[in-house]
Amino acid sequence: MWLGVDYYPEQWHADMLEQDLDTIVELGCNVIRIAEFSWHLMEKREGQYDFSFFDHVIEKAKERNLKIIMGTPTATIPAWLAAKYPDIVSEFEGGKKRTFGGRHVYCFNSPRMYEYSEKIVRKLVEHYKEETSIVAWQIDNEIGHEGSDVCYCKNCQKKFQSYLSEKFAGNIDRLNETYGTTFWSQEYNDFSEIPIPMETITTHNPALRQDWERFRSQSIVDFMEFQANLVREIIPDAVVMHDFPGGGLGKHVDYSKVAKSLNQVAYNNYPVWGGQKEPIQPHEIAFGLDYIRGLKGENFWITEAIMGAQGHDVTGFLPRPNQAKMWSYQSMAHGADSLMYFRYRGATKGAEQFCYGVIDADNVKRRKFYEVQSFFRDISNYKEAMEAPIKNEVAIVYDYDSLASFRIQRQSILLDSSVEMQKFYKSFHDQNVGVDVIPEDRDFSDYKVVILPQMIITKPEMEKRIHEFVKNGGTVVVTYRHAVKDVDNNIPFGETMPVHYGDLTGLSVEETESLQDYEAFPVIGTGEFEGISGKGGIFRDMIQVKDAEVLFHYGDQFYEEFAAITRKKTENGTTYYVGCGLEEKITNLLMEHIMKECEIKMTPSEEGVEIVTRGNETQKVVMYINHNAHEVKQGEITLAPFECKIVSL
Repeated sequence: MWLGVDYYPEQWHADMLEQDLDTIVELGCNVIRIAEFSWHLMEKREGQYDFSFFDHVIEKAKERNLKIIMGTPTATIPAWLAAKYPDIVSEFEGGKKRTFGGRHVYCFNSPRMYEYSEKIVRKLVEHYKEETSIVAWQIDNEIGHEGSDVCYCKNCQKKFQSYLSEKFAGNIDRLNETYGTTFWSQEYNDFSEIPIPMETITTHNPALRQDWERFRSQSIVDFMEFQANLVREIIPDAVVMHDFPGGGLGKHVDYSKVAKSLNQVAYNNYPVWGGQKEPIQPHEIAFGLDYIRGLKGENFWITEAIMGAQGHDVTGFLPRPNQAKMWSYQSMAHGADSLMYFRYRGATKGAEQFCYGVIDADNVKRRKFYEVQSFFRDISNYKEAMEAPIKNEVAIVYDYDSLASFRIQRQSILLDSSVEMQKFYKSFHDQNVGVDVIPEDRDFSDYKVVILPQMIITKPEMEKRIHEFVKNGGTVVVTYRHAVKDVDNNIPFGETMPVHYGDLTGLSVEETESLQDYEAFPVIGTGEFEGISGKGGIFRDMIQVKDAEVLFHYGDQFYEEFAAITRKKTENGTTYYVGCGLEEKITNLLMEHIMKECEIKMTPSEEGVEIVTRGNETQKVVMYINHNAHEVKQGEITLAPFECKIVSL
């Protein structure tokens, strides 16, 4: 279990190093994370490498038995490199060059970026290949964050055209046929004519844009795999990791594919940021943690845990006493087995002056310091439990291609696929039932319940696996906009929705509509749900039932004949179809019904109290986490505001 801080000694006077490290040890740390933004310090002029600064830092850290997580510095290229090779810098849509001065300003398809990244990473790793105090290598930083996942430069255009040429085996007629370019006279005679989808009149071809999304993702996946392989070439048994930012489901990169090149996944967990009025809800934080754990299906690290207020230009909400400490416990409850705080000390200069640390710029130990110290002391007692793997009975499955399809054609201005996932997730979270959030290529055969929100792109292999899952006794929940498009983001001809799922669901979708309201129409319960009514909105399918049961139907004029929610039981398994966006009350009712039906144990708790069991035969505990700003009594346990209590079993 690694417990530590993110430390930037290069930002402070050299005379402060030893006192800082002593204070870090006093805090209870056994690791420091360093060097991720220090390319210029390592190579002030091209080809002149100097690692002496970090040699000294590591030497002094070793004297105190502190281990090191070492970063490759590629997230922030040096000014001399950007000046010498302007094409290394990425471009905004429309061809406007990004300006050197921020971070993540390089283009993932720049040959120069690969060339100079290899030089600095190779020199750095070669220099420290015998350094036993380095326990992990972090490659780059928060890949694809803050808009850096898109670039529209000439490098990208050429690479995109090559990507398409390779995909279609050099056959431009095949691309034209697949994309349907005869519409609006968009046929191409050569791959060199194909544009990147920048701003135009109306919109670009959806199939072209889908391939652009895949290309953007692959560009980042390739760059990260390149760095990971480079580190392992020099240190074969290196632990290669990366610190992912939040919001992964909305990025133009599939983080689950990036994770395949890593030994260890890490996460920078910020439940509140500058400009937010208040922190996001407990289930949203938990969803993000479970999504990160799902990238590899393994426990993860927190490389940036919040303690002070955060913000670049806008100062953030200050976590209340013990609130940030509580979020640290929540991280461990959801599969983190190591945790570092961002940052050791708040900065006095640069863009992150309002990203406050464990200690503020005045260098005085206060509440935040002692909260971190107490957390480290406490959580260290539960190392075995926190390092045990998590096994859940429920999975929410996402598909990068489907998420991209909704970015391309949103269909309803209210539809946000990741938010819709979280609505289902909340129903389980409120009952303290664990959920895995996993990519569609992951094996889900051992779960009891699999939920597929808005999986609009249908793929033959996925169809087969879902059918097998139900055949073998599983329960699957599909939703409106399921299986509407093929892998090229086109609507299949001659197929009724949900495409290839009609027999499994026992229904067909007659018509659809987008609603610009969350509660646009009534839904009326029937059978087991007789007497229950609620509201639906966002989008809806008009469901014509074949051999499924109707659980709810629409209650508004013209559409009462159509089902809203159905269930089809087969010999062994069950398929639910949710035909519209539902209000929370009905979503909860339906998910609780499914949990009972599947004999999944629910653990009711007071509002705002999260209960999680962690551990194995060696050490097993129950974590009681109070997200409330007031005292709560959970059974015989009294929880102070934002308190977590761990009870051994």
